[in-house]
Amino acid sequence: MKRYGQILKLRPEHAAEYVRQHAAVWPDVLERIRRSNIRNYSIFLRDGILFAYFEYVGADFAADMRAMAADPATQRWWAFMEPMQEKWPTATAEEWWSNMTEVFHLDAP
Repeated sequence: MKRYGQILKLRPEHAAEYVRQHAAVWPDVLERIRRSNIRNYSIFLRDGILFAYFEYVGADFAADMRAMAADPATQRWWAFMEPMQEKWPTATAEEWWSNMTEVFHLDAP
């Protein structure tokens, strides 16, 4: 299992709608996330910054992300969400959500 932390900006005029939509994510999108071997997925919001955390339990992250990107429901969801978001200023050309480096982790019994 690999842990991921990602960051993205939320356009302030869309904050309420973004939160409302994420209270009822489309079932097909949730199923695609599960089939792409993502577990314990959370998105947090503070001061216009979105922080996502998830655990990847598969064997080929790139292939699972390609499958997610090819999924029609996920494509529609992303098209709906994208105008509400803004890339992080230091994001690479390939990134939408910017990956973060894990610097500490503690598994507690």
